Amino acid sequence: MSEDDIRKKWEENPMLKPRIEKVVVNISVGKSGEPLEKASKVLKELTGQTPCKRKAKKTIRDFGIRRGEPIACITTLRKERAMEFLKKVLHVVDNKISKNCFDENGNFAFGIKEHIEIPGIKYDPEIGIFGMDICVSLNRPGWRVKDRQRAKAKIGSKHALTPEEAMVFVKDTLGVEIV
Repeated sequence: MSEDDIRKKWEENPMLKPRIEKVVVNISVGKSGEPLEKASKVLKELTGQTPCKRKAKKTIRDFGIRRGEPIACITTLRKERAMEFLKKVLHVVDNKISKNCFDENGNFAFGIKEHIEIPGIKYDPEIGIFGMDICVSLNRPGWRVKDRQRAKAKIGSKHALTPEEAMVFVKDTLGVEIV
């Protein structure tokens, strides 16, 4: 199916046009204590939300990680905040995303090696430099029916989002080039 066919299908039925459900920003430090606090501070400065700490699932002695020890911080952005953050962050990767970044459900993820490359962020020697993972979840209106607790229902396979449709949506809304 070509890009024009996809856009035409969205115009005929607005319930088929995808939307950004959420953007999850993750900084994994691998240690608890001061480095995690610094990463948490960076994430709060970038997103404007208080990050949540994530604990290690298992012990890895070679890395000095114990099970249950907080080693990462994460923030979930939705609606306008998600769009603003994505527009800021996509400049770091030159508005280019690989086809391989998209999964079979149309979601995509990419990483940033240094947070100081984001426009408007200045380097602070006390904090240091952190990399981060950004995962974007896309869905269609009505998809909540599948996930809600009360009165769950199945969704037809034609309503599922394909990677090709997600790529067209990302090109149109965010101006990203798919490589």
